[in-house]
Amino acid sequence: MTHTPTRTRRALVLAAALAATLSTALPSGPATARPGPPDVRELLRRDAGALVAAGATGVQARLVTAGGTGTTATAGVADRATGRPVPDTGHFRIASVTKTFLATVILQLAAEHRLSLDDTAERWLPGTVSGNGNDGRAITLRQLLTHTAGLHDDYPDYVSAADYREHRLDRYTAEETVARAMRHGPDFAPGTRWAYSNTGYVLLGMVVRRVTGNSWPQEVERRIVRPLGLRHTTGPGPSPALPRPHATTYQRFAPGEPLVDVTEQIGSGTNGEAGMISTTADLARFLRAVLGGRLLPPAHLALMKETVPVGPEFERFMPGARDGLGIFARPLSCGGAYWGHEGGDAGWITATGATEDGRHAVIVSLSGVLAASDDDVLRVEGALNRLVDDALCAARDAGPGSAPRPGR
Repeated sequence: MTHTPTRTRRALVLAAALAATLSTALPSGPATARPGPPDVRELLRRDAGALVAAGATGVQARLVTAGGTGTTATAGVADRATGRPVPDTGHFRIASVTKTFLATVILQLAAEHRLSLDDTAERWLPGTVSGNGNDGRAITLRQLLTHTAGLHDDYPDYVSAADYREHRLDRYTAEETVARAMRHGPDFAPGTRWAYSNTGYVLLGMVVRRVTGNSWPQEVERRIVRPLGLRHTTGPGPSPALPRPHATTYQRFAPGEPLVDVTEQIGSGTNGEAGMISTTADLARFLRAVLGGRLLPPAHLALMKETVPVGPEFERFMPGARDGLGIFARPLSCGGAYWGHEGGDAGWITATGATEDGRHAVIVSLSGVLAASDDDVLRVEGALNRLVDDALCAARDAGPGSAPRPGR
């Protein structure tokens, strides 16, 4: 499997989109929705349909409001061959949304005084970050969390259909992934700039094991999944299959080539930077719990929300975004901000967002996003941003004594 320079961006913003080609003739079933407030339901229906028009094969979206009421909508198809509808309870690979789970564990360990965010990588992983100008003595855990450590990503990726078929079951240890990065010099001095780094979160997963004696998935299970009752959320496992129900997802590796079903794969990112599987309902419960203060004490939730500016490349795709510790802040058109994370792996894209108090959350899963250029990516990203913004503004404005916000 060969490294491609687009992988870092794709890990956060429309991962599959940069490796595929836009199709203007996608089969699209009628958008469907579950009962909910009529205006919110129609917003979700309309915005989910817009994502299919922008290039997604299938969309499922869920808005959960303050009282725990969920409204869902689906659009497109779960399978291009059969036209099977998208399940609104479908499982999917959440990719880099995994980082929010791992960051929560790191902050819990800090709250327990088992580590400090100002500890260096060398303190917990002696000799791991070294060579070619890399120096773990100069990099803190906080910098790893906020993508300001300057480590270069050298990430495996599928570059062709044949490559996918040959390597879809490959597994990479954390040590192997970090060793790839150490072949390169740092991209910048720690703390001087921002650049999205999967390698930083691989190192954080290694820190969790060093501190606790358990793997990061074990700690996520013990500290988050079981206490919140996330029955459909799992860490990386040995099987390339997804639990049912799920949509089928696709990738086109080069213009003019046929679509490839890439649903079944181990995935190259399983070491804390990605690797988890979940549902829209479970992710909404998790995000509301984080921002609602159920998983972190107030001081450490405040630390999670200490942000830095993102780099100009990401600013283009995520206008106004700022990066916290495993979570991003984005402006809302109705005022204030929302918090969440995006993730993408071959064929899958996930977006999450919640109001600052965690009362309202929206989760979107896209399958089979087919795009060829940055303009295509911007079109899909714009439609995705609009769905999250519309849903959260409508939910927030529909509080006691206020009328629901009309669709734009």
